[in-house]
Amino acid sequence: MNTCTKVFLRKKAISGGRISLYLDFYPAIRNPHTNRMSRRETLGIYIYASPKNEREKQFNASMEEKAEAIRCRRFEQLLNEQFDFLDKEKLRMDFLAYFKQKCRQKYQKWDCVLRHFTIYCKGKCTFGDLTVDFCKGFRNYLLTAQRQRNNGKGPISHNSAAGYWSTFRALLKITYQEKYIRENLNDFLEKIEWKEVKKEFLTLAEVKQLVATPCKIPVLKQAVLFSCMTGLRISDILQLSWKHIQMGQDGGYLIRLCTEKTEEETNLP
Repeated sequence: MNTCTKVFLRKKAISGGRISLYLDFYPAIRNPHTNRMSRRETLGIYIYASPKNEREKQFNASMEEKAEAIRCRRFEQLLNEQFDFLDKEKLRMDFLAYFKQKCRQKYQKWDCVLRHFTIYCKGKCTFGDLTVDFCKGFRNYLLTAQRQRNNGKGPISHNSAAGYWSTFRALLKITYQEKYIRENLNDFLEKIEWKEVKKEFLTLAEVKQLVATPCKIPVLKQAVLFSCMTGLRISDILQLSWKHIQMGQDGGYLIRLCTEKTEEETNLP
């Protein structure tokens, strides 16, 4: 039988005559954000190490009461997860706020998916709303969705819909791994298959003609030629920084980055 995780409220003396309050888990639990096993959770709550008057004593008592309330809530959450009880509080949490938080850690495409999902759910969605049928509805929405750029003229392409749907399914996977939902919804959702498209490209003669053509904005011409020579999309060029320029094994330099559209690592001499 599994040992039920216990949660203790601990104190640690720090600088400035203060004491930091934190939670101690035994056995260790998996941090949903780092996916690592951890024994501690810092609460960001501090009290006076040696209260000098009644006001400071009351402050300490109030902060310890709040910390104890958090400890009880954490224990309840762990108990619900360990014994497979439905955590109703978690299901009522704002999924859109969670989505926005994940977008800050990802690429621009995630923001596009968030905009479309916000339209689909009419600006309101909790974790409890994430059902198979609800997600299938978003898949159908993407197949007929209108563009959110260029004044929304025309529907998004089929492959854009496929990419957005793939990104949303990646988010669902993270949501399941972090235990915000009980069921791996991706097991019941079909992909949107990519379609082969004919890609136009410039010939060498056309690139040479482009080089010889005057441009009133020099940096624009440099950016276009840089894109031609590297094959990078504008979204990838915009995210370039010096950390992406690295030394290769042959002593020359290369560009190493994860492309935004395909989310695959590429190395360009």
